[in-house]
Amino acid sequence: MKAHTYAVKVVWTGNTGEGTSGYQAYKRDFTVQTQGKPQLLGSADPAFRGDPGRWNPEDLLLASISACHKLWYLHLCAVNNVTVAEYVDGAEGRMVEGEGQRKGHFVDAVLRPQVVVTADSDVELAMRLHDEAHHECFIANSVNFPIRCEAVVKAKGL
Repeated sequence: MKAHTYAVKVVWTGNTGEGTSGYQAYKRDFTVQTQGKPQLLGSADPAFRGDPGRWNPEDLLLASISACHKLWYLHLCAVNNVTVAEYVDGAEGRMVEGEGQRKGHFVDAVLRPQVVVTADSDVELAMRLHDEAHHECFIANSVNFPIRCEAVVKAKGL
């Protein structure tokens, strides 16, 4: 079994001079840093007093699911002689705020990739490869909520 380790540093940048002396006394802003990559500007969701112009953890989780699926899908297309010319995903996730032991949590996510393949590619195979990509995706295999894929695949020029 291969193991891969990932490391990031999350730095809170929201101290306005009063620390966390009160619920409204601080910003939820943070940066995500890792060696050799640009930093990400993060905050809480605006519903939780966050900055709407920054990435929040929920955005990042959904982006991770979508990006992982896409990367596996492109790999599978490449090794199966399906040439992808365009790929855009309008993913959505749904989180609910709960009571008791399970506070807020994601209940589902849906990926909606719009894929264009070259005219000489097998469109039916290109559609089937989305199922395989879902089963291979490391992130999808790590979450405890269902992820659906509502893909559309078209041949270029059609």
